[in-house]
Amino acid sequence: MSESRLRQRWSDGRCVVNGWANLGSPFATEILATLPFDSVTIDLQHGAVDSHSAMGMLMALGGHDATPLVRIPWLDPAQAMRALDWGAHGLICPMVNTAEDARRLVSYVRYPPAGIRSSGPTRALVSAWPDYQARANDEVICLAMVETAEAMQHLEEIVTVPGLDGVYIGPSDLTISTTAGRLPPGLDRTEPEMTDQIRRIRESCHGAGIKVGIHCGTPEFAAAMVREGFDMVTISSDTGLLRAALQNAIAIPRAAADED
Repeated sequence: MSESRLRQRWSDGRCVVNGWANLGSPFATEILATLPFDSVTIDLQHGAVDSHSAMGMLMALGGHDATPLVRIPWLDPAQAMRALDWGAHGLICPMVNTAEDARRLVSYVRYPPAGIRSSGPTRALVSAWPDYQARANDEVICLAMVETAEAMQHLEEIVTVPGLDGVYIGPSDLTISTTAGRLPPGLDRTEPEMTDQIRRIRESCHGAGIKVGIHCGTPEFAAAMVREGFDMVTISSDTGLLRAALQNAIAIPRAAADED
């Protein structure tokens, strides 16, 4: 397999449009893979994905252009290394709050001497690159989530950690953490205090020469973030998109059925 679609888009200076899979269904993930997403992230932190379904979902992405990513549940070496061994081409890690957290994350995804990843790529040997272990340190994508008040205090240190490819913004947790719960959780933030923080993260990442992504709730907001200069935008999730589609589909017949 040649360079991933995600890395190719970044090499070309283009934004990556990322899909998000948390239903735990290989079939639903395969549907995402047939659409023009540049990458698809399997969410092990929230949603209905367990280890068994994650493997099936990664297999469903095989043979398609979308780069397979996994969001691991926490900053945990076993979770990180297993997801990569299953064939993920990159990781998104939640709740990275300090530069030391980011250094630990990088060490989990890189083989020695760049890190401490254990050798045992299992499925990755057959699903990724033929010379996997020779290329993995250069090819595997490592993204740290900045989504807490503590992370904002250490932002400039986090973005300069060697080996970190980028930062991924979790707007919901960022909002409730930095406003002490004064603002409700949610995506697509428009409050000035939140847009200022999001802009600061984007500018800090680009100043450090790394990429920045953000999770969006709607296609319209995702398009706006592309125009703002983000390197990755995620549109909701398979769960959220299914719910939205069903709400739209049922509205007209429901109204007709309820007419007096």
